[in-house]
Amino acid sequence: MKTGLDRLLSEPELRAPLKGRRVALLAHPASVTEDLTHAIDALVACPDIDITAAFGPQHGMKGDLQDNMMESPDYRDPVHGFPVFSLYGEVRRPKDEWMDTFDVILIDLQDLGCRIYTYVTTLLYVLEAAQTHGKTVWVLDRPNPAGRPVEGTLLQPGWESFVGAGPMPMRHGLTMGELGRWFIDHFRLDVDYRVIEMQGYDIDAAPGHGWPLLERAWVNPSPNAPTLGMARAYAGTVMLEGATLSEGRGTTRPLELFGAPDIDARAVIAEMQRLAPDWLTGCALREMWFQPTFHKHVGHLCHGVQIHAEGPHYDHAAFRPWRVQALAFKAIRALYPDYALWRDFPYEYAFGKLPIDVINGGPSLREWVDDAGAVPADLDALATPDEAAWEDTRRPFLIY
Repeated sequence: MKTGLDRLLSEPELRAPLKGRRVALLAHPASVTEDLTHAIDALVACPDIDITAAFGPQHGMKGDLQDNMMESPDYRDPVHGFPVFSLYGEVRRPKDEWMDTFDVILIDLQDLGCRIYTYVTTLLYVLEAAQTHGKTVWVLDRPNPAGRPVEGTLLQPGWESFVGAGPMPMRHGLTMGELGRWFIDHFRLDVDYRVIEMQGYDIDAAPGHGWPLLERAWVNPSPNAPTLGMARAYAGTVMLEGATLSEGRGTTRPLELFGAPDIDARAVIAEMQRLAPDWLTGCALREMWFQPTFHKHVGHLCHGVQIHAEGPHYDHAAFRPWRVQALAFKAIRALYPDYALWRDFPYEYAFGKLPIDVINGGPSLREWVDDAGAVPADLDALATPDEAAWEDTRRPFLIY
């Protein structure tokens, strides 16, 4: 299997249109070749490509900033000398003067297949800026480690944010190249756009089911994305960023687990199994203990649950991470009706809205959790039509 980056480097005819043009690169730590050379170094070493600038998304080009809302500065690449502009610093959209530093921008970002992952929104913002400034955008495509399955309600009008670029479900089932095609159509953008497609990529093939498990090493695309299991669970566990429960930041398995010092995890698992056992197929839930070294509940022993989305427990077609995490919230609310479950702060600078609602693109999931009379079938009734609609919407934009 070859990524878009590997194909661009190995096939001179693909990069021929770049000759004589100034080229920028938008990348992060997982923007690597098959032999793990970073895209910056590999592209600079290619005599046909003139790299004049680079851009870093959230967490920075180097991936050194741990948490959300930690901003990266601009700097000059210490090896190659060109400027590296931060798209998660003073601004989220490229400045006009930055757009003057290149003719073509190559976007090489490993995504996690989840609407809230901010690289998705950064892609949209760069496409919009490219339209304004008449620039060319090439996406060097990479695998979607969460695969094709779709899950979650569509983002509602008025809930757009940096973690919600448009009306798609939480688990969208597209690659970055495919997302770009949908953005251009949905937002009616006039952009010179090209996808350097992957070669030999089967998004449905076992054992990776989206990730070429036996062919590519996993490199963290962000600091808290350390494993394929995390990528598979992320469309659910990311909701913990809007809850007072720990999502495992400050442990070695962030966003694969949840817990707190004041819950009985064994009771939570039992209640989840009582409420909707069919929502728990495709993974295994394990009672465990952890003590975060930073972030929520730092230094306190937490009773928690780890979601195992790997090995013999994993069934790709059956696993529904958004429902699993929603069910965990529902179980905690049933066991502890007055539990202070929801955080209240301007998540990703969305003022006046609860983070859990910003994450979900509307209040419907939180309202379902907090409604003592609501049952799992009620959430299914909200999500299932949206999921079917998205399957139809995305179909014309699929490449693989």
